[in-house]
Amino acid sequence: MSLSSGTRLGPYEIVAPIGAGGMGEVYRALDTRLGRTVAIKVSSSEFSDRFQREARAVAALNHPNICTLHDVGPGYLVMEYIEGQPVKGPLPLQEAVRIGVQIADALQTAHESGIVHRDLKPANILLSKSGIKLLDFGLARSESLSSAEETMAQTQAGAILGTPAYMSPEQAEGRTVDVRSDIFSFGVVLYELLSGRRAFHGESTFSTIASILRDEPPALETSAEIQGIVTRCLRKRPSERYRNAAELKAALTACGGGAERAASIAVLPFSNLSGDKENEYFSDGLAEEILIALNQVPGLRVIARASAFAFRGREHEVAAIREKLQATHLLHGSVRRSGARIRVNAQLVAVRDESQLWSERYDREMRDLFDIQDEIALAIVENLKTLLGTAAVKPLVKRYTDNPEARTLYLKGNHHLYRLNGRDMEIGREYLERVVALEPGYAPAWVQLADYAVAAAFFGSAIPSEIWPATKEKAQKAIAADPQLAEAHAVMGYVVALSEYKWKEAERLLGHSLQMSTVSARCHFWHGQLFAMRGRLDEALKSLRRAIDLDPLSPLFRWAISGCHLFAGQVSEAGEEMSLLLDLDPEYAIALAVQGEIKSLAGQHREGLDLIGKAREKMAGDFWPAAFHAWIYVRSGAPAEAEKYLAGLEERSLREFVPPSTMLLAALALGNVAKAFDFAELAITQRDPTLPFMIFGPYAKSFRNDPRFAAIERKLGLDTDRAVL
Repeated sequence: MSLSSGTRLGPYEIVAPIGAGGMGEVYRALDTRLGRTVAIKVSSSEFSDRFQREARAVAALNHPNICTLHDVGPGYLVMEYIEGQPVKGPLPLQEAVRIGVQIADALQTAHESGIVHRDLKPANILLSKSGIKLLDFGLARSESLSSAEETMAQTQAGAILGTPAYMSPEQAEGRTVDVRSDIFSFGVVLYELLSGRRAFHGESTFSTIASILRDEPPALETSAEIQGIVTRCLRKRPSERYRNAAELKAALTACGGGAERAASIAVLPFSNLSGDKENEYFSDGLAEEILIALNQVPGLRVIARASAFAFRGREHEVAAIREKLQATHLLHGSVRRSGARIRVNAQLVAVRDESQLWSERYDREMRDLFDIQDEIALAIVENLKTLLGTAAVKPLVKRYTDNPEARTLYLKGNHHLYRLNGRDMEIGREYLERVVALEPGYAPAWVQLADYAVAAAFFGSAIPSEIWPATKEKAQKAIAADPQLAEAHAVMGYVVALSEYKWKEAERLLGHSLQMSTVSARCHFWHGQLFAMRGRLDEALKSLRRAIDLDPLSPLFRWAISGCHLFAGQVSEAGEEMSLLLDLDPEYAIALAVQGEIKSLAGQHREGLDLIGKAREKMAGDFWPAAFHAWIYVRSGAPAEAEKYLAGLEERSLREFVPPSTMLLAALALGNVAKAFDFAELAITQRDPTLPFMIFGPYAKSFRNDPRFAAIERKLGLDTDRAVL
């Protein structure tokens, strides 16, 4: 029913109608308390409690391209009043891409807050003087309808759940949707902005939906890069689209549609031209320290070491670097050492058109190496200052020592640690211990030693309670040596969480580390793990996605994301992440184990056992994926094999350390909850770091439902910080 001018809705006075939308009629109104003009959308029915909870979540969003939601009343929404018109194509390429970047930026903020739009279309994107504004963000939802019923509702004109021409295939079929559904709808919108026509069209609603499910839209008359972005957004399978809005925004930015400060760089390992392969540690270290220096530059996204170094010797593969790393710029070069002399060549390349922006050759003494690194970093900032909106501040390279021996040992230590195999990591630890013996104030060396010890606790190389005190001491020495080093505070937070169960202190330390450096992939990873240990998997995934954004090719980060999905019962999502991970590293042991469990959950028990067996051959010790053996045996109707497996673990634990949490998970597979509690008590005594990860999620439901679980929660300090799945 239409409302006339002067009608009151609570404190809001209707002024004039604006138009009608899928959720009802829209009016310009006056907030009589604040004297401001607002827009009110009136529905024919009152909103449910769940709808109002979702509305509060949307109201908490703060982004210049998202229409602000001020209030929710019984049957109406109160929103920011915007003077503007819906976006409409065709637009010039640069204008369409510029608008696309703004939309993707807004989507990223909402998605990271757990909100999916579900009705992205031109009518919900207003173009105002200040830029675009997204309307109806996250509010196109229904409490009472099933997925199948939602689809039927969506096919009716004026339904609140979406517009058929802009739906994703999974939305049209009534399946569960996630952020990738918005990515598809974005692709449809961008296609229309570029061409002036719809990507999918039919004579009726049902034929339009059939086209979405079946057809590919005609090719656009645009650049190959933009066509590639649109095509990837419009993939029928969600797993083949961009994984998140951050990836999408980076791809658009690389095509020249970014706002100021949208710049990213991959620093590749410098080529070693010295003729001695042993000097590779030196050329790698040179590149890494430039990378670390650039991390201090505001507005510059720096691809983490592991991902950038995956392109060793492949600097000519610019298109692959753009696709895999989403980098806008690339630094590569070469190093030649001869006695006390060094020659460094460096080149900065724009990946968009492979043009060389800057190059320089340095012929110096070895003692000038810090100056060379600083000059390279400053030159990069100078060349990117238009994008960054900032000038370089000298120096960027932090000098922890003037002792050439200590510095050489540090570079060698890192070189071996990053090879990620048992023998090399041990060699790396030995080098780093020699570093701090020479230079006790070498903070990054202390961080690496603490991180190594954390890994040792996880991999079961010794009883963790015997490892933690020295690990904490290393973290303390890192903080004392450099209170401004973000990773020092982050590793300390991780250690106090795992060893002392001081969750609030850990969250404070990790939060502080991210205030100091928002671009440290390791800090975001540890932050995500902190949430995962407490069963707060949505928050964990948000932090881990940010870590992946900074280190796109990290198998460890991808495994952590998959683990979160698996423990949330989201098996298909876990499988998609595992497929991506195994594309990166087909022999990654933990990934093979998780993939084995996923196969078993799909009923492929033999394949699952084979994969886990292959994984265990590569593992340094038993840890939680190994317990999947017992679960697969039970699922496949062979509980006696599971009993034998658990008995073998218990017998082995009499001779060497076996993580109690591994035996706990095996006991739960057999339904032996009493024995699981015995293992939990032992895990707490030994400070087994995998225990907190175990007790939340589908594998431990019987454990959590037992009255004895409350005592375990208290001992872990989790009784006031619980988020059970």
